Amino acid sequence: MKLLSVNLGRPQLVPYTDQAEGVTGIGKKPADGPVRVAAPGPKGVGGSGLAGDAVCELRHHGGYDQAVYAFAREDLDDWERELGRSLANGCFGENLTTDGLDVSGALIGERWRIGSRVVLEVTSGRIPCRTFQGHMGERGWVKRFTQKGATGAYLRVIEPGEIRAGDPIEIVHRPDHGVTAAMQFRAVTTERELLPRLLAAGEALHSETLEKVRKYVAAQEG
Repeated sequence: MKLLSVNLGRPQLVPYTDQAEGVTGIGKKPADGPVRVAAPGPKGVGGSGLAGDAVCELRHHGGYDQAVYAFAREDLDDWERELGRSLANGCFGENLTTDGLDVSGALIGERWRIGSRVVLEVTSGRIPCRTFQGHMGERGWVKRFTQKGATGAYLRVIEPGEIRAGDPIEIVHRPDHGVTAAMQFRAVTTERELLPRLLAAGEALHSETLEKVRKYVAAQEG
């Protein structure tokens, strides 16, 4: 398992975002050298966990639980075949394009060591949005991405440091609860009956998901 590229975005003015200034950092390109990774701060204030990566819509992106977004090259290849066009590393807005790692099948709370120092922890899958659809330029993209369910994974930063393309990825902790990023995604989108099962992941869940699950369970019990 290895890191194929570390991808950074710059603010771009586009017609398809709800961000107040009309800018987005979703169009990411591979970095040439090492990139510093650190916890960015709370959502709404902190942006990306990668130095030099723009997060323009702080209401919905960035912060501790969405510091880094990873997507598997294997899933990009699958989309290439389905869409009939080339998809470069970073084109899904992912910070990390991986090789040999089942990113959507990663467990919530699973920890990866990248290179010699950086440790990241899986928190959730990625919810597709209008900006993602506009960036891809595919009709019905949100629905198609949701139906496929290969969401990639958001991660929080446990140990900071530098990473670069080619770094090995090692799974250093794997919980035994069975709650994957893909399951979390289905639970909050199309299969709400799965929500109570997410509680097995506990505090490792994205904080917003954990709050949603607790409210759902309380309502069902009430």
